[in-house]
Amino acid sequence: MAATHVFGGQLACAEQFVSLLCSSGVTHGLIGPREVPRIWDRHVLNCAVVGSLLPAQGEVIDVGAGAGLPGLALAIARPDCRVHLVEPMLRRTTWLQDAVERLELPNALVHRGRAEELWDALSAPVVTSRAVARLAQLSRWSLPLLRPHGQMLAIKGSSARTELAEDAAELRRLGAVATGVLEVGAPEVDPPTTVVRVRLGDRPAKRVGAKGPAVRRRTSAGTRDGRAKTAPTSVGSASAGSSAAAGSSSESENASRTRRGRSSDRRAPAQGTPRRRRG
Repeated sequence: MAATHVFGGQLACAEQFVSLLCSSGVTHGLIGPREVPRIWDRHVLNCAVVGSLLPAQGEVIDVGAGAGLPGLALAIARPDCRVHLVEPMLRRTTWLQDAVERLELPNALVHRGRAEELWDALSAPVVTSRAVARLAQLSRWSLPLLRPHGQMLAIKGSSARTELAEDAAELRRLGAVATGVLEVGAPEVDPPTTVVRVRLGDRPAKRVGAKGPAVRRRTSAGTRDGRAKTAPTSVGSASAGSSAAAGSSSESENASRTRRGRSSDRRAPAQGTPRRRRG
């Protein structure tokens, strides 16, 4: 079985991960119900084989961790590596933290925040991602997280070479010194996993203040259920901290609206009241 070859002694943990994806992963909206029958080949193994590209005892930052693909799959397949799961959405980080605890993965750490919010807090020789954004935008977020001579490994689809050719100039501008498209995982996965590799030189990547699109859906608490507005945090205490920060933000916003309203009242005449003409 391909899973046995990829995960080895970690197969039982991988099976438990698949069980979580097919149950709470679906109910939390992280995995579509139609993906359940092909969860092993299309998702878990597709991601886990990228572990062959990681250095021994390495450290990895997974940007846009979502359902833990590839982050959790790599943490299971490569227990010698430390994996940071970066995800801005609260419901996803809550699920990820629960999964880390259930799977008993001491080498996985969940961080809630945008990648660019963590530029000064995290760095690693490898940054991974899967289905997050086009290469140019993904590189703006991810390359500043790399240490000198580090590599970004982006799992892509069949259009990987076309996308790389179209975005090559932007990648060079950001500091990339080498790029390429790899196919890994054969014969365990068919078709093999396509990975775009972007390498940095001896200088840090150029930082561009790019932010992802805001998500308009709101939680019952009134905070945006999208990219975190608060300072990035590890999820061990994220629930209480995020709630407090959200409450503070809401109070500040309400106070700001009140001040703007009062200012408007002073400037605008009452409705139906004619303006005084200067004599």
